[in-house]
Amino acid sequence: MFKRVLIANRGEIAVRIIRACQEMGIETVAVYSDEDADAMHVRLADYSYNIGPADASESYLNIDALMEAAKRTEADAVHPGYGFLSEDADFAEMVTKAGMTWIGPWADTIRKVGDKDEARAAMIPSGIPMSKGSTPLTSLEDAIEQAKDVGYPIILKPVAGGGGKGMLIANSEEDLRNILNIIDINKVKYYFEHYIEHSRHIEVQIVADNYGHVIHLGERECSLQRRNQKLLEESPSIALTPDRRAEVGALAIKAAKSVHYNNIGTVEFLLDLKTNQFNFMEINPRIQVEHGVTEAVTGIDLVRTQIRIAAGESLDLQQEDVKFTGHAIECRINAEDPDNNFMPSPGKIDFFLEPGGPRVRVDSGVCAGLSISPYYDSLIAKIVVHGRTRGDAIKIMRRALNEFKVGGIKTTIPLHQRILKNEYFCTGDIDTRFIRNHFSKYVQPMTPAQLKASKKAKTEKEIINAINASMYYA
Repeated sequence: MFKRVLIANRGEIAVRIIRACQEMGIETVAVYSDEDADAMHVRLADYSYNIGPADASESYLNIDALMEAAKRTEADAVHPGYGFLSEDADFAEMVTKAGMTWIGPWADTIRKVGDKDEARAAMIPSGIPMSKGSTPLTSLEDAIEQAKDVGYPIILKPVAGGGGKGMLIANSEEDLRNILNIIDINKVKYYFEHYIEHSRHIEVQIVADNYGHVIHLGERECSLQRRNQKLLEESPSIALTPDRRAEVGALAIKAAKSVHYNNIGTVEFLLDLKTNQFNFMEINPRIQVEHGVTEAVTGIDLVRTQIRIAAGESLDLQQEDVKFTGHAIECRINAEDPDNNFMPSPGKIDFFLEPGGPRVRVDSGVCAGLSISPYYDSLIAKIVVHGRTRGDAIKIMRRALNEFKVGGIKTTIPLHQRILKNEYFCTGDIDTRFIRNHFSKYVQPMTPAQLKASKKAKTEKEIINAINASMYYA
């Protein structure tokens, strides 16, 4: 087992990893920018190392600074968390070449699943269903011709993107022309898929050791989204029968084996509610924000599992050993004002009271007296509740949200309170259009400035790193 792990991240996920390491008797190294000198993860770690200025490109996205920190603190492993460089194959490769262990999938696997076009191609021989898609776009004319073949509506996606960022929907050729006049397909490779309008977003947690053994830990329902960004997740999905659950779990395992996957990850599907077919979307090669709901219903610690697999241990679980109990819901609490187009709300937290009591878990990286920085993502905490039934979990979450008090900044707590009282949500009548249909005031069109933001970056890698550094990790 590892002696010392460097955590190449910040915030609540860094705190989560530190706690898992401490329980395993592993020393931890926190890295921090000038802005984060007093951050919670820095206070909790055994060692800490400054990696640069507040700007993420000069600190948390600075591979050279992170490698120097790992070497100087004599870390023997690096855990990337989620976001930032967690899906950067070059970073993973540098870590392993320096004699340390990357706590995550192998670099070649990250490259394969990170390229959505290549990942989709890898699924075809296994017969895994997916919506019809295009090859990477080369020109406006090429896009228009491929769109005719795929059929409108279509959703444009960066080939190397992730977490729902940078996606745009075109309902017609006119829409597609307008979009391609704004984005630069010479700088960022895009492709598109036929857009499934009436669907549920179902993702499956997979666990794979380094010796070919793969199991799944059930599904998570992630249909409540704003601009393709998740707001609330739950497990299990009320839409699935036991047979459908087994079906999508088997598909996820097949997808993982198609790319020789190792460590933990998530296989994402869209369930087409017209055809009742699961359609493969992508594989996320990292820990997910919403991993806590899976931990709640299975009792399996995913971060500890990551570490053990990376250390070379074989998976000691068979599929039949995995038992699911009750229902879990997670609400992401962000420092944003939902009544003002989700504007970030940086500032000092002058009061912070977390909810508690039976069956309530809060993962956070802040406390009273700390400040929310404008430089990083706005996720400050996650509430995970576990009930005997979905109805029980909803009641517990309502109580937890009412109990959660944050002073000095705006948060998304009021929005979650409204969602948890919505009759359609309570009955499980949800899909990916839920927020648009029932909370339309929170759905604003992307501005031209937002669409043009990608042009500020010079290279595709810089754009993807900027995406991974932004709010709402998937």
